[in-house]
Order: sequence, then C-alpha cells, then structure tokens
Amino acid sequence: MKPITPVQPVREIDRLLSNMGNSGFQGRKLGESMHVWKNMIEDPDCTIFLGLSGAMIPAGMQACLSELVERRYVDVIVSTGANIFHDICEHQGVHHYRGHHHVDDAELFDKGIDRIYDVFAYEGEFRDVDRLIAEYAHSISPYSGSSRDFIEKLTRHLQEKWSSGRSLVSACADAGVSVFIPALSDSSIGIALLMARRNGAEINIDQLGDADEITRMVEHSPKTGVIYVGGGVPKNFIQQTQVIASIHDNDLGGHAYAIQYTTDAPHWGGLSGCTFEEAVSWGKESVDSTHVQVFCDATIALPLVVSGLKAMNPERMAPSGRNSYRNY
Repeated sequence: MKPITPVQPVREIDRLLSNMGNSGFQGRKLGESMHVWKNMIEDPDCTIFLGLSGAMIPAGMQACLSELVERRYVDVIVSTGANIFHDICEHQGVHHYRGHHHVDDAELFDKGIDRIYDVFAYEGEFRDVDRLIAEYAHSISPYSGSSRDFIEKLTRHLQEKWSSGRSLVSACADAGVSVFIPALSDSSIGIALLMARRNGAEINIDQLGDADEITRMVEHSPKTGVIYVGGGVPKNFIQQTQVIASIHDNDLGGHAYAIQYTTDAPHWGGLSGCTFEEAVSWGKESVDSTHVQVFCDATIALPLVVSGLKAMNPERMAPSGRNSYRNY
C-alpha cells in the first residue's frame, strides 16, 4: 500500500505530471501515460504508432502533433482523412476560427460557415482546397497506390507550391514518418479524388495495400507501441495488424505498449471505449503489455503530455531496423 501523494503546484509541467501520476483518478492516468510514452521512446526496439481521430487539427493540436513527429516520438501515423484534410488546409493558409456552440446553424449555413462544435470555417475555402487536390490527382493520373504513398506525394507537391506552409504532413515528410488514411474516401480528400475521377482521372487508392504495408511494418519491428487519440478506424487499423500477422504465421504476441486518450466508455460497445484488457483477448495487446487509458478530452491531454515529454527530453535510442519497413 503506497500512500497517495498530494499534487504540489509546480512550474515544470513534467514534474507536475509526474506528481499527478502518484495521485488518483484520471489525473493519475494522465501522469502515468507520460511515463509509458517515455518508455516507448527510450526503447530502441520499439516502433511507435499513433492513431489520430477526432477533429484535432481544427481544435488547434497541429503544433503539438508536429512536435511529436519532429522529435521522433512517433514513427507512423494512422489518421482519419478529415484531420489530414484540415492540416492541408492550414498548410495552404486556409484557417479555422474560434466560434461558439450556441449559434443559429441555419444562419451559419446561409453565410457559408461550417461549424465543428465551437470552431468555424468557410465552406467555400474548403471547396477551393478540394479542387486543388482534384487538380493534383489529374496531374498524376493514372495512379494506383496506398494512401501512404499518395499522401507522401501530395505533401511534396504542397511543399513545392506553398514552401512557407507549416503542417503535420510536411513535418512527417521531412522526418520520414509514414501517414496512413485507411478510410480516405470518408473525408474531403476522398471527395476531391471522386471529383477527379468523375472528370476522367484514373485514381485508385489501394486500401488493402494500406493494410498490407502497415502490417509489414509491425512484422519487421522487434516491438511495437501504440498511442490512440480517440479511437474509431485509426485505432482498429493499427490493432488489427497483430491479428493479420498471426493469420500469416507471424504471431507477434501483441503490442508491447499502449496508451489511449478517449472520452468514450467501454460499456457502450464501441471500439473507441474498448479497454486494452479486452484487446488482450484478441491478441492485439500483449498479455504483459504496459498500458494505460486516460478518460479525458484529447485537447486537454495532448498539450500537457507533449509539453511534459518535451521538458523531460527523453533520448530516442538508435533504432534497430526501425526504418527498414519503408522498403516494403
């Protein structure tokens, strides 16, 4: 029995989170998550996968996510298409604005303003970005490849055309961090590619290729760690790599580390609230995995934990073949 330690207010965010790790409830889980993530970073055998759902870019999480990439605190990102679309918008100078959730949405519609809870954006600007993506798709037609390959190529195009732009995808391209969008058609990027296809472009995003590529990354990693912001498709897409590998006679024993920041609860039956203990029964998490789930809004958790990791400055150990998967 270890006594609860009262959390002392301090200036250093890493010390604060460490202190919270000795307290109770979700504050404790938040502090624990920082240390589990630090252990992943310092494990030279561990490839770190980040699942990204929710409207994180419109909510202002872009710089926090880019910091993780630039410091190589993650190696692979699996995202909803919406997050990457909004990120591309920001790269081109198409911004999101502080709004309010108590508004007349019919009036917003008349004014061409889209609402994401308390964030506003202009629908006309989004459609301009749709057209730009469609035009790019035409320029590379005929094209067939994984979402990772397509996003990498699109990002290089963005960097050439908007060289001063800043974005998560640009940081990923520069750092060699792969970005997968397993449900790409369920996003404005998918809308843009459909626009291109209806106008005669031969564009095919091979989503089965996505599943094969990311599974090979897991199969060629001595150890894997996963971090989920929310849940949904990105979470399951990463989780299922362990099942796919086992079906192909490569039983890896599950992910060695796991963290999730979510506001969903397990008893509703959705994957976003599914516990890591349940995932052990599927072989998705190792029986001996180090895992922690934080039931907290990710827009609160991410800035705190990323700032804590930055303050701690853990050393990313030399990878043992961590990037070899990029040849597959």
